[in-house]
Amino acid sequence: MENKSHAVAAGAFVLLLMALLVALAVWLTRDNRQMREYELTSMGAVTGLQPQAAVRFKGVNVGKVTDIRFDPQAVGQVLVRIAIDDQAPITQSTFATLGFQGVTGLAFVQLDDKGESKVALATSDETPGRIPMHPGLISKLSDQGERIFLQLEETSRNINLLLAPANQQRLMGAIDSMGQAAASIKQLSTGADKVLPQLVKDANVTLKTMQDTSERVGDSADEARASARAFRTVTERMNEPGGTLDKLAEGMGTLGAIGQTLNTATLPRVNRAVDDAARTARQLSRAAGTVNDNPQSLLYGNGPIVPGPGEPGFSATPGKP
Repeated sequence: MENKSHAVAAGAFVLLLMALLVALAVWLTRDNRQMREYELTSMGAVTGLQPQAAVRFKGVNVGKVTDIRFDPQAVGQVLVRIAIDDQAPITQSTFATLGFQGVTGLAFVQLDDKGESKVALATSDETPGRIPMHPGLISKLSDQGERIFLQLEETSRNINLLLAPANQQRLMGAIDSMGQAAASIKQLSTGADKVLPQLVKDANVTLKTMQDTSERVGDSADEARASARAFRTVTERMNEPGGTLDKLAEGMGTLGAIGQTLNTATLPRVNRAVDDAARTARQLSRAAGTVNDNPQSLLYGNGPIVPGPGEPGFSATPGKP
């Protein structure tokens, strides 16, 4: 009986010690922060998220998940109730995403804010404020997984088509052509090493010639500027008062006056002299004609005038009475 009493006492002591340890752990892990409750709304999956999971705002632990259930008012929508520190700046533009801790697959709620609103999101225990949950990186990858697999399949099919026997021959031919082109480029570079020194020498000669030509052009430009200055000086002298242009104008005026004098005085006299000479020439012509017809008139004169028709002694037959 005594052994049994000792065993019962030892068992009672162990149970009491365990109860004290549990109470101490609860007391040490108790959360004395003022908490506010919100609800996260998600139309996507919340795989890996469990009650008591951490809630972080921009990486800072601000609360935990208290409940996960379906929304009775929206089919397929999941409601995640969270308790958050009263000091957390939850606004109307705050949103949530799922984050994952390393390779364990355990999820936590990551809160963030777009900064579009500074108004705090109203909430209460009866009607908690709702925060939308956006798809995370894993959700986006899972949603786009099928599309990625289709693209990978199409890529592999194109690669297989590219590596077909006929295309392999073409690729090998293209590689051979590239090798030949590389050999040609090497030969060209070798020839260029021989030609470049001569080209550099010719270029130096050309530059020297261009320099000499530029100097000559400079001298010609100086001479042209001197000629222009001399021409400008001559022009100024011609245009100045009493200069060449004024003297030419005076000479033209004198010539005009002389021409007017010729037209008004000299030319009429010349015209009269020409008319007199013409009359004298006509008279001389008639006299020469008379002498030619009757040369004896120079010795005996013209004789009596032959009577005309109707006059006494007129005869129709010349030489007969």
